Amino acid sequence: MKNIVGISLFFLLLIGPWFFLIKEAEGGFVFYSSLILTLFLTIIGFVIFLENRNPIQTITWLVVFGAFPFIGCIFYFLFGHNFRKERIFRKKYFLGKQSFVKISGEAEYNERIKEMGESSQQLITLANRLGNSPVSFTTETRILRNGQETFFNIIEQLKRARHHIHLEYYIVRDDGIGCALKDVLMEKASEGVEIRFLYDAVGSWKLARSYIDDLKRAGVEMVAFGPLQLPFLNNTFNFRNHRKIIVIDGCVGFVGGLNIGDEYLGLDSKFGYWRDTHLIVKGEAVRTLQLIFLQDWYYSTNRSFLTDEYLMTDVSPPSDHGGVQLIAGGPDSEWTVIKSIFFKMITAAEKSVWIASPYFVPDDDILQALKVAALSGLDVRLLVPKNPDKKIVYHASRTYFPEMLASGVRIFQYKEGFMHSKIIIVDDQLASIGTTNMDMRSFHLNFEVNAFLYRTESTQQLVNDFVNDLKVSQEVEMDEFSNRSFRLKVLESTCRLLSPLL
Repeated sequence: MKNIVGISLFFLLLIGPWFFLIKEAEGGFVFYSSLILTLFLTIIGFVIFLENRNPIQTITWLVVFGAFPFIGCIFYFLFGHNFRKERIFRKKYFLGKQSFVKISGEAEYNERIKEMGESSQQLITLANRLGNSPVSFTTETRILRNGQETFFNIIEQLKRARHHIHLEYYIVRDDGIGCALKDVLMEKASEGVEIRFLYDAVGSWKLARSYIDDLKRAGVEMVAFGPLQLPFLNNTFNFRNHRKIIVIDGCVGFVGGLNIGDEYLGLDSKFGYWRDTHLIVKGEAVRTLQLIFLQDWYYSTNRSFLTDEYLMTDVSPPSDHGGVQLIAGGPDSEWTVIKSIFFKMITAAEKSVWIASPYFVPDDDILQALKVAALSGLDVRLLVPKNPDKKIVYHASRTYFPEMLASGVRIFQYKEGFMHSKIIIVDDQLASIGTTNMDMRSFHLNFEVNAFLYRTESTQQLVNDFVNDLKVSQEVEMDEFSNRSFRLKVLESTCRLLSPLL
């Protein structure tokens, strides 16, 4: 499939300009250029048809090509060409399946799981089968509720590293906190600590070359995930590594919503206070974070470090920390892993479902699950930003408000700066925190990682934080929301129409 489009585009770029010039001299430029464009769009449309995408996505692409052919072409090569992603990531998929065998047999499903209740047992089993990751009852977690707490703890833990530091981020910036991190990494590298840093090539496209070179000269291995090429020649352009992971000496880990940049400290005047949530992890479950990083590293470099040196973790006796399960999802997975777990959490809820997400563009499954939960009398609440950072996604998300409000979902808009937390809390007992947004890009295209918490102290802290966030939020009322201008409704509907393409 890729070859068909690639050859067609190459042919168009190679002989198209000469063909146009010849025909222009004969007075037939418009006719022949339109003919070539039509043939090319027909080929792309046929490829999309054979990919068996969601029918809504297929129809949306065809409509865009028909209405805006030139813009549609550019948009497709930037965001649309999936070209059999299972073949692209086949190596990564099988590596993940094999890697998690290293720890899957070490965590037995003992009496602690039975104490969790039937719903939790089912969720743990589902997460283990989809994500190949066991639950741990010997892992300590702590919630970090803003940039100050998060980066303070990260810097402190990095300074204590003795053997290795592994970092994996979507966005890395060459600013205040970025330079502070760089200084610590360079210092640790000079002490002989092994440091591997994986950053996403698209998310970090603004990162200065000097930043990367300084770290490399200091001995830090810097690798870009999905290096940028011309979009139409790069199959992986649309599949981004959205994970935020740090592993220190295999025993301390970080995961959550914060990238590396000053805006996450609330230092960007455009956003003001940045409300986000991160998690520090200590103990057995850090091995899962380590495995996720190591398989991403192998995929990007063809170098493997899947040895006991990196996978051994001091495991304490079972404690009262509750259950912790780290799950990776992405286009290399056989299933839509994290979305499926979210769906199970919502449909298994008995009392409440609370969700915080900066970007809310759900697919039909999640949307229906939320509406049915609310119609069943459950306390369903959605917390989103009032002030957007991505306007297309922001306007698209608002088109879902009327049907959700009608079903009984309570929607709150966070007013105190920008809300970037990615949280789900069910029945005050189960929770998810990580990098996954409640949108189709996170569900189907991005590489993500989430921590699922079962009756932990961190779960209760998330409950308390959610309640406090509602105090500085404005609830959306149906009557008031329905009175927004016609122009705004048209804008929102247009953004929603484009959302399946992103």
